[in-house]
Amino acid sequence: MSARTRRTGRARILTAAALAVAALTLTACQDGEGVHDEGASAASVSASATPTSASTAGSSSSGNSAAGKNASSSVHSSGAAKSSGSTGGKGSAGGAGGTGSGSTRTRCSTSATRTTATVVSRPLNHLLLTVTNTGSKNCDLIGYPAPRFGEAQAVPPVFEASKPQAVVTLAPGESGYASVLLSSADGSGSNGYTAKSLEVYFNDGTTAARPPLPAKGVHVDDSLRVSYWQSTLDDALAW
Repeated sequence: MSARTRRTGRARILTAAALAVAALTLTACQDGEGVHDEGASAASVSASATPTSASTAGSSSSGNSAAGKNASSSVHSSGAAKSSGSTGGKGSAGGAGGTGSGSTRTRCSTSATRTTATVVSRPLNHLLLTVTNTGSKNCDLIGYPAPRFGEAQAVPPVFEASKPQAVVTLAPGESGYASVLLSSADGSGSNGYTAKSLEVYFNDGTTAARPPLPAKGVHVDDSLRVSYWQSTLDDALAW
């Protein structure tokens, strides 16, 4: 074999080897780019997933915040309603327990009054009962007196037509009046007797005033009647 031929064959072998190395290098480069692409793709997926997760977390946080605000608003509204309800009742009038113009009325009693019994000339056979408030507060004379003469057991009936339009209220020092028809003026009454003592029960029916009667007593029969308490002497003696 000639030298030229040997050089040509060696050149071909070197060329083939170079091509093989180039092919291997190209293949390696392609494999590296494939791995790089996959890495970029994974990073892209991860990056894409992260905002979604963050968005979800943000949405959850926003929802929790809104829920918290709603709960706080609900509690505040509930508290306001309770506060409003607790003061609703304020300013109620009449009755015991309001702060308006209504107030508890005090009945007149023997402990804070003075009672007198006076026989009058007109009308005939009448006794005038006078009750004076000796206390420091107003009191009410409610209804009518229940006089008991001597040992009598029954309470005399009342002149219903004498009922006043309003309860008689006595300020300290003021007086109220009631009249008692002792006996019939024409002598038509029966079961008459002379009474020398008198007890006057007020509307509570438990305590009695004991005003003195004239020494000779008073004549009483079954015509006995009493008027309601009145604010003036004239109204009382009209019965």
